[in-house]
Amino acid sequence: MTKFIFDLDGTITKEETLPLIARHFKVEEKIEELTRATVAGEVPFIESFIQRVNILGKLPVSKINQLLSQVEIYGDLVSFIQSNVDMCSIATGNLNCWIEDLAKKIGCECFCSLGETENNQVARIVEILKKEDLVQRYKAEGHRVIFVGDGNNDVEAMREADVAIASGLTHTPAPAAVAVADYVVFEEKELCVLLKKLCKGRFYDINKGL
Repeated sequence: MTKFIFDLDGTITKEETLPLIARHFKVEEKIEELTRATVAGEVPFIESFIQRVNILGKLPVSKINQLLSQVEIYGDLVSFIQSNVDMCSIATGNLNCWIEDLAKKIGCECFCSLGETENNQVARIVEILKKEDLVQRYKAEGHRVIFVGDGNNDVEAMREADVAIASGLTHTPAPAAVAVADYVVFEEKELCVLLKKLCKGRFYDINKGL
């Protein structure tokens, strides 16, 4: 069976969620600098994530969850996911308590980092998701794995996948993601066509068609 794994931020959503939270609660200066350093490869993703949670974790979890439930998503892409829900999963480093309602809106299984909450705040990080672990698990179960992502934190999962797609729907995918990708896609319609072809186990050349 084919398994599709999708990154969340900037792949399914039309904007990155952590900067959105930061802007909404007016702590964007600290988050933007961390994001810039992470994208530039100056700060490892896990270290950056921990630092960002330390900043944002003091904010009300319920309000973040509500804010992210309203974030704009790619409708055609979500329709594909909902039409093939048994084949699709989300893999995101984001915390479960922040994206609970957003994940329900998308409607497929969601694997994410885990946080414990106290008094409506993030008290501690319990686990940071390694997306490549999910790819390896599905492959060990005998599945053909297709991973769709856009960032540096997707690269190892893309490298492990049978088919890797670098998504440029929201912003230009990270150079490292492009380097390991079998396909690089910049339009939602084009991505959905590719996914449907791969769903049937067929090779698809974006430039030449089948």
